[in-house]
Amino acid sequence: MADQSLSLTQQQRQIQILAPQLRQSLELLQVPMLELRTLIQNELQQNPTLEEKPVDTPPVEVEPAGVVDDTKELNFKEEFAILSRLDEEWCRYFMQGQEYEPYDINADKRRRFFLDSQVQNESLQHHLSRQLALAGVSEQDQHIIGSLIIGSINDDGYLMQDIEELATSAGCDPAHMKDILALIQDCDPVGVGTRNLQECLLLQLERLGHGDSLAAAIVRDHLELLGNKHIKEIAHALKVPIEDIHQAAKLIATLEPKPGRAFSPESPRYILPDVLVEKVDGQYRVILNDDEIPDLRISRHYRELMNTASTPNDVKTYIQDRIRSGLFLIKSVAQRQHTMYRVAMAIVTAQLEFLDRGIAHLKPLTMAEVARTVGLHETTICRCIANKHMQTPRGLFEMKYFFTPGLKTTDGKTVSNKTVQDMITALIADEDHDHPFSDQDILEKLQAKGIHIARRTIAKYRIALKILPSHLRKPS
Repeated sequence: MADQSLSLTQQQRQIQILAPQLRQSLELLQVPMLELRTLIQNELQQNPTLEEKPVDTPPVEVEPAGVVDDTKELNFKEEFAILSRLDEEWCRYFMQGQEYEPYDINADKRRRFFLDSQVQNESLQHHLSRQLALAGVSEQDQHIIGSLIIGSINDDGYLMQDIEELATSAGCDPAHMKDILALIQDCDPVGVGTRNLQECLLLQLERLGHGDSLAAAIVRDHLELLGNKHIKEIAHALKVPIEDIHQAAKLIATLEPKPGRAFSPESPRYILPDVLVEKVDGQYRVILNDDEIPDLRISRHYRELMNTASTPNDVKTYIQDRIRSGLFLIKSVAQRQHTMYRVAMAIVTAQLEFLDRGIAHLKPLTMAEVARTVGLHETTICRCIANKHMQTPRGLFEMKYFFTPGLKTTDGKTVSNKTVQDMITALIADEDHDHPFSDQDILEKLQAKGIHIARRTIAKYRIALKILPSHLRKPS
């Protein structure tokens, strides 16, 4: 067996490492508007040398001082001279106004608290517990048995555990627990506390007074056939006219399959477009939506500390590091907005026909084409459009919506796959409901328009559009 030993070795090699500042710059480029605002606000809390300009500050163009590499010395005297001069010019300009309202920090805090506050929706569990407390049950039934049952109900409103197992874990009589469950099932929303879709729909029909109806019979014995739209088979099994099955199916369609949906814990998703496109005098203008981005500057107080001879050296060193970080953030935000503008301009220039005439004229576009146009790398374009939205005269779209592959036509042109999907949607919307188009029928109609496409591609687009196959689109 060979001898094993520990030793120290030294070797030199080249590796690529992303510097922290570069990581921050890439992160700022990739995040959407609301997340960018949060990141800047976090930096404001952590970096004392940064401050947000007052809301009513006049728009003075300020070019932030250059970001200094860690290997070079930062000439703070020259930078502070520039910052002081800009600050004095801003103050003189601001004081020229005779009818301005002084900045009130408390009023600004109240305004931000109002804008940032969100009402917390009531959960399904709390909603049920509150109703059970009004049902006149004992403390034990409410806080032990009732809480155990309600805690076993998922966000869709279904009871996830067997009632016998719950009774065993609670150490109570299963019959008594079923009585408490019946009380919970009487609560709002109707259908809550059931074990599956069939029980949920039957309970809703019973509450509506249709417990013995044809609809209840279909849900009880033929729910799977109804889901597959086998209307004739249901009519044959129940020995009733097909029209009666249709009427019962319409009633079932009005029921709620997920009674707890209204109390979903998911908070609503708020979308704030990063780019606005407006048509002015026949021309499209690209406007960056930067109203939500805090306007930052280096604090005058800390600049004065740097110029004070009595300030300890360790304090000056700390302030230098913080100012360097703050200046890099200011410049990174400015660079992000500049990149966003260039990419948005390239998109608008390429999609003018879409803006004028609609989705049928959306042109194929790749990130590589935009990268060549703006002189950036393709990965930078990918980060720039990630999770970003553009508000256009045609509506609100994700920026990645405008990047689509193309399909060749017989005349040598290319059309966007989004355009083809829109054509498929239009064909199915205008089809004869008694004889819906199959994927082969759609293929032939698209080929008649000069679009070459495989049938499996049509099936893929149809699934993406959430359109059922032809045999499930038939009314009977």
